[in-house]
Amino acid sequence: MDEFKNNNSGRRDDNDQVESDKTTRQNDSNGSSYYYSYGPFSSVQSDGQRKDGKLVEKDVEITPPQAVRPLPSSYHRAGAEQQQDGSGRNGGNWQFKQNKPKSQVKTIFLSFLAGMLVITVLMYTADRTNMFTPETALTSAVAESGETTNSGTTSQSPNAVPAVMPSGTADVQSVVAKAGPAVVKIETLAKQSSSSGRQSSPYYNDPLYQYFFGNQYGDSGNSGNNGSSNENEGSNSGQLTPLGIGSGFIFDKTGYILTNNHVVEGANVVQVTVEGTNKPYEAKVLGKNADLDLAVLKIEGKDNFPTVTLGNSENAKVGEWMVAIGNPEGFEHSVTAGVLSAKERTITINSESTGKPTQYKHLIQTDASINPGNSGGPLLNLQGQVIGMNVAVSADAQGIGFAIPSNTILEVVDKLKNNQPIPKEPVPFIGASLLNLSPEVAKELGTTLTEGSVVRDIIYKSPAYQADLRPYDVIIGANGTPYSTSQELIDFIQKQKVGTALTLNIERAGQKKDVQLKVGNKNDFSSTLQQ
Repeated sequence: MDEFKNNNSGRRDDNDQVESDKTTRQNDSNGSSYYYSYGPFSSVQSDGQRKDGKLVEKDVEITPPQAVRPLPSSYHRAGAEQQQDGSGRNGGNWQFKQNKPKSQVKTIFLSFLAGMLVITVLMYTADRTNMFTPETALTSAVAESGETTNSGTTSQSPNAVPAVMPSGTADVQSVVAKAGPAVVKIETLAKQSSSSGRQSSPYYNDPLYQYFFGNQYGDSGNSGNNGSSNENEGSNSGQLTPLGIGSGFIFDKTGYILTNNHVVEGANVVQVTVEGTNKPYEAKVLGKNADLDLAVLKIEGKDNFPTVTLGNSENAKVGEWMVAIGNPEGFEHSVTAGVLSAKERTITINSESTGKPTQYKHLIQTDASINPGNSGGPLLNLQGQVIGMNVAVSADAQGIGFAIPSNTILEVVDKLKNNQPIPKEPVPFIGASLLNLSPEVAKELGTTLTEGSVVRDIIYKSPAYQADLRPYDVIIGANGTPYSTSQELIDFIQKQKVGTALTLNIERAGQKKDVQLKVGNKNDFSSTLQQ
């Protein structure tokens, strides 16, 4: 109640003040006062006057305030009903409701997903249409679909080279299923006396292994034995010890096997293990050739052994897929695959057994993995035909293996089966050893020539001997073409066929002349001279 009374008292005071304001404004209209008031407050000017004991205001022009901007919708009253304060004005109980910002993480994540979707669609479209390699796309399309010829058959484009093996791994499986049973494991034994106690490695007798991987075991058997080694050899004379491990393949159902000569070289006993059998067969070496590094073995037991067919290596193309099967490091029937990397390769290997260098010509290069023990095994095409016989691998590089081409094997296989001598491949030569013409040699000969080849020696009855070529003759060229070094002249001669007529342009005792001769065959002479 007291509070109610106070409120009423406040209202009366306000009413009295309103009446006072009205009286004051009336006085102002008469222009008799400079006094003005606003609300309960008042001020007195220096020139203000009083009337009837009260200050009289003078009218003052007041500029109205600018319009207040409307409150944003985010402002809300803090109650359902409006409240008024004691002066009769609406209460200022306003609350600001802050807008919550949207999550930036969610926005970034959605943008990332949208970008990935767009990139995926573009990559898929580019891959399917090959928009960046249109020529490759066209070639691949022809290779996959094939072109229909007039006869109704489908042929592939010769320019289309598949990036992956055709039809997947099923081709390798079919090759292994077809040719695998004909691949055999070959183990050789030798008497310890003949092996000089150096049989600590099964690959000791493999000259290719020693060439590419080094003679890691060759002399270890004798190291530290001093004079006791002879006693041990004498006491163990006749005892068979392992000599080597290799591979081979049956090419005739009656038991004829092809392998490398170095696999069986120096062996007293050769044992052959056929897939699916536990007991090895004892094989007989029918014929072998060190120059070609080929040998033919024969096993007895049945007349229907699994076989593999020798194909035509001339038809094999660089880039064609190849499959190698063998027994690397003794792991039987290991399968590796690769491509035919190159053809007509030549390598030279010094044989430990003969002490002479062996030159391998016309080899097939492949990147199919070949290791010691693969020697003698087949290199097959995807039709299951033997294209080559694995013979060597380079340890200094990745994926460089070599195989003897099947066409070389086909030329001599019948002679090897019948143990007939195989004629050596003709080697063109003239029968003279040559050296380069150096300034010192030219001074001794008293010639003004600065280039050419000086004849050092002549082989008796050789083409050079019969043509009256003499020591200290300077060969300037052949058939009118100059050759500045002896190696250039030798290379030219070795490219000629045996029996080809040549004209050597020479200088003898300061006079130039021509010498006529025919290229001979180095195999007909026992001399070891180069030319």
